[in-house]
Amino acid sequence: MHQPKVTVLGSANVDLVIRAERMPNKGETLIGDAFDIFTGGKGFNQATAAARLGAEVTFIGRIGDDAFGEMLRTAMETENIDTRFVKTDAESGTGVATIVVEPDGHNSIIVIPRANMCITPKDIDAAEDSIANADVLLLQLETPIDASQRAAEIAKANNTIVLLDPAPARSLPVELLEKIDILTPNISEATVLLGQAVTTAESSTAAAKTLQVQIAQDGLSTVVITLGEQGVLLCTPTETEHIPTLPVDVVDTTGAGDAFSGALATSLAKGNNLTESVKYATAAGAAAVTVLGATPSMPTDDKIKAIF
Repeated sequence: MHQPKVTVLGSANVDLVIRAERMPNKGETLIGDAFDIFTGGKGFNQATAAARLGAEVTFIGRIGDDAFGEMLRTAMETENIDTRFVKTDAESGTGVATIVVEPDGHNSIIVIPRANMCITPKDIDAAEDSIANADVLLLQLETPIDASQRAAEIAKANNTIVLLDPAPARSLPVELLEKIDILTPNISEATVLLGQAVTTAESSTAAAKTLQVQIAQDGLSTVVITLGEQGVLLCTPTETEHIPTLPVDVVDTTGAGDAFSGALATSLAKGNNLTESVKYATAAGAAAVTVLGATPSMPTDDKIKAIF
């Protein structure tokens, strides 16, 4: 059986996670309930999800020359992620995120990218073969746009599927958008990409169709809008389909989108069709919210199948 190959260009952070009754108001001090340190970063989480689901994963990124960087490199090696293209940056520290998780599982996050924002197109050129030989290239927006654009160029020239999770939300240059095969925004990210509010089922469908046209240069030209508890909206050039989420007990929503992206990339890399792959990814996202922490919540295939 063909082993799926996924190359991830993305961020690697250490997450400082606080559990508290609520977010403090301006000028207020609260006593929290618990504190943990986890590996994280959208890129690292998605790479971990893909590796746990059976993909051969190569990671392109940067970490600092510090204890957090060592922690991340060790974690990647433990997950059997290829780290040849993970540079240790002597100038910038490892990326950090502070995350406050409230009792209902919802979270608020501040990310300080640090070394993640020092990735250059030159770093991408060094990893050209790993992009060219991958089934799927997975991108997010916690690293520089010019690096993502170069990676997407290499992927398009070699028939590698380009999957972009446009988070954190920002407007994107046409030069990048037209190289994306599959775009996976959530509601707030779709709002930023379009420059208009996406709030209802009707506006979500309209947004998906508009974004789908924007990336419809060639390739798969698919938009998947994740709707949280409402599931997922899949929009291709020929159809729009709503896929409901699976009912689970929510512990922490951190990392749910990353589990979704990593699972979607892996399923597509295995040769599964879009609808099958999106359903599998939706189950992966549901499995992730049942566990505290981002990287710890990236599910195995067995865990997904148990709720699928």
